[in-house]
Amino acid sequence: MPSSKKILATSFDYQGVYPCPVCHVGKITSMPLMEAMACEFCQQIFTINLEQQQIKMPSRQPALIWHWNGFSWTEAHLEGMEFGWGYMLASGAFIFIPTALIGIIAYNFPPHPDNPVSWIPYIWAILTFLSHLSIIIWLFIEIYQIPVRAYLRAMRQRLPIR
Repeated sequence: MPSSKKILATSFDYQGVYPCPVCHVGKITSMPLMEAMACEFCQQIFTINLEQQQIKMPSRQPALIWHWNGFSWTEAHLEGMEFGWGYMLASGAFIFIPTALIGIIAYNFPPHPDNPVSWIPYIWAILTFLSHLSIIIWLFIEIYQIPVRAYLRAMRQRLPIR
């Protein structure tokens, strides 16, 4: 019989077992003789603030903080920092302005069609987009400490062995 979901919200306490907000695979439980919790899968340690119903990952600076809403963890945010529209606009400009410049130049000054490498400006525009997008994704992964290896390891464990 599948486990039923809890209907009522629960408050965050030391004795509970909660999903890990970092790897989303393991469970966090309290550590004996400490006012901290740890994940059994990704081995992250969290400090607890019961009054504000939040946990903090102090292993990185600035620390990541999650709030317990009674059912799950809210999105992580950096302690003392707020990512707003300015960062989103800057990252979008970093991705699209260089790509647009190269694309416009390739469109306005096309190479001669008989040239065997006439495809290079178009590929260059695509590579510019992909490289700038990968830089923004890499920064996002580094800032929020997304455990890519833990995700891949969990997926490999969930696959049926042939």
